[in-house]
Amino acid sequence: MSKYISGLLHLRRGPWEMLATIIIALGVLMLMQPFVMWAYTYSFITTLVGTVMFIIVSHFPE
Repeated sequence: MSKYISGLLHLRRGPWEMLATIIIALGVLMLMQPFVMWAYTYSFITTLVGTVMFIIVSHFPE
């Protein structure tokens, strides 16, 4: 099993923060693209979920 997957399963901060950051970046990209309306529609909630997730996982152990 990879180190990243192991970190996710054992609730380690590093891998979860990386996943939350990727979700935030995805939400921002969805907001800035002009082609797909459903992506623009769900961009705010995606960014919000990533931000709340980052706040929660920042309390996980190293």
